[in-house]
Amino acid sequence: MPAEPLLSPEALALESRAKELSAKVAALVDDLAESFLGSTEEIVVPLLHAALAGCHVLLEGMPGLGKTLLAKALAHGLGGGFSRIQCTPDLMPSDVTGTEILEDREQGGVGFRFRKGPVFGNLVLADEINRATPKTQSALLEAMEECAVTAGGQSFELPQPFMLVGTQNPIELAGTYPLPEAQLDRFALHLLVDYPNRNTLRTILEQKTGHAIDFPAPRLSPPEVLEVRTMSEEVLVGPHLSAWLAELLLATSKSAAPGEDGEHWVRLGASPRAGLAMIRIARVKALLAGRFHVSRSDLEELALPALRHRVLLGFEARARGIGVADLLSGWFAAAAGAGK
Repeated sequence: MPAEPLLSPEALALESRAKELSAKVAALVDDLAESFLGSTEEIVVPLLHAALAGCHVLLEGMPGLGKTLLAKALAHGLGGGFSRIQCTPDLMPSDVTGTEILEDREQGGVGFRFRKGPVFGNLVLADEINRATPKTQSALLEAMEECAVTAGGQSFELPQPFMLVGTQNPIELAGTYPLPEAQLDRFALHLLVDYPNRNTLRTILEQKTGHAIDFPAPRLSPPEVLEVRTMSEEVLVGPHLSAWLAELLLATSKSAAPGEDGEHWVRLGASPRAGLAMIRIARVKALLAGRFHVSRSDLEELALPALRHRVLLGFEARARGIGVADLLSGWFAAAAGAGK
């Protein structure tokens, strides 16, 4: 029986360091689960994985379900700077990115200085983002994609690591504005925060009433967050998985073609950015699970939160109450034979 190949000292050191960071992340998951009494596997874990991958997340749910609390707890746990943007209809783009102010200079005369806005943070919370006007929402596009802000002809880089967490209320509520497609596409995941069940609600009422909220102590530092991100780039994504993911994305676009009954289920399929985001987060997920390769299940578990806000459904689908979750199994079937 052939002997197993010995790992190089560099590989052993990398594996050991990955285990150390995985233990810290696991402890942070437990801390966040204590602060946010909701679905750990469906909300807390993917949110944390996205943060470590450098991706942005949109949290949607009714007011009072703990979306803002979860974002604050995550910022404390990651040890970085936290800033909050409370989105309102009268919020201006300069209130988000910053503005130039006129001030006296030490050597005499006056000049302009750029005063940075709240978007300059490690974890930025855009609270109730769909209450801001489209003009203000669009001010976040450059920050989300380029990690920079341009003002007065100059480009200012955002601190690293950088993550934007947007929270929004369901679109049926009054005083909200739909997010533009270009901005939706820059959110890697769209997570739905549901109403707590009976037991969770009782626990919330018993533990939280009348007590100040204790946020978790930092489990990671900003350099360690960047270290996890760098290490995850070494995680292998096999050609068969790239082929499968490509077929999955194409299947979302093919749904825009008329079906047998001539109806269009989808107006617009997912963009390549969706696949790139899924790969980035899947690599972090695999690394923290002790693997240096991505599995298909890693990608399948990310498919719904990565696609539900990117795939635009047609009128016929909405009229029949068909959602992205209902179409997902068909897309999986269409991609099943890829890469074999």
